[in-house]
Amino acid sequence: MKKALAGLAAAGLILTAAGTAAAAWGSPIPTLKSEGVRLTEGQYRFNPAGTNHGAFEWQGRLSDFDSADGHNVYLQVRVEGHDWVRYYGMQKQSVWMHHSNWDGAQRYTENAYMRACRDRGSLRPDNCSPGQHFANH
Repeated sequence: MKKALAGLAAAGLILTAAGTAAAAWGSPIPTLKSEGVRLTEGQYRFNPAGTNHGAFEWQGRLSDFDSADGHNVYLQVRVEGHDWVRYYGMQKQSVWMHHSNWDGAQRYTENAYMRACRDRGSLRPDNCSPGQHFANH
């Protein structure tokens, strides 16, 4: 009985530590949403110069929020001095994303921007959430 209780206590400590580590990963990204698209559960961090190229690292769940419309969704990310980069999701699904954006000419990134968009094809303009600015200050 004592061994079982000790095992349960150890498992509880391990799960608590794992939950704390996941929660401490980065700063929260507010939900990015527009018609048909959502980015939820988002977190970001600015890595120091010696870690992962000093990148803007982010993660979150990109969801096609209107699976009946027939359009795909994507997330756009831009770091200072560069154009937007697209990360496509999947139609009628939610996908977990984890990426890093950085500039090879710099040791670290100080400003980044994100927005979630619905790809409406070539004849109609895409609709995107308002851009979210992140600063490493």
